[in-house]
Amino acid sequence: MTFEIGTEAPDFTLKDQNNQDVTLSSFRGDRGVLLVFYPFAFSGICTGELCAVRDDIAAFQNEDVQTLGISVDHVFALKAWANEEGYGFPLLSDFWPHGEVAKQYGVFNSDRGMAVRGTFLVDKSGILRFTEVNSPGEARDQDAWKKAISKLS
Repeated sequence: MTFEIGTEAPDFTLKDQNNQDVTLSSFRGDRGVLLVFYPFAFSGICTGELCAVRDDIAAFQNEDVQTLGISVDHVFALKAWANEEGYGFPLLSDFWPHGEVAKQYGVFNSDRGMAVRGTFLVDKSGILRFTEVNSPGEARDQDAWKKAISKLS
């Protein structure tokens, strides 16, 4: 399943690396949300991508937008990874039911039991404004995310 620009983003609630509930719709009316699905914590490409976000956090998370990383990793793994890498944004665990949110967004690889690299920008009204899905092993270009985010303002 893929989503078209202009459609409503599926709502969800997941635990972050601090075991706190984060609900997508809780940002409505306040901030847009950049959803960054990735395969696994501690993997090379995923670490590189999220470190690039960390190193330019003001471009990805500010008064207009909140960044949420999402993987099928357990909250304990996400906590260790966030602490090791110094991520200043929530990492959400789609661990159980395994990959359920990734499935809703059409980015779950059931053969490998992981999310693929999918990126979705949701505006303040809960509408998708940008979507991108990359193949396994294919890194993403964050400049496209920056351009999409700039259009939300």
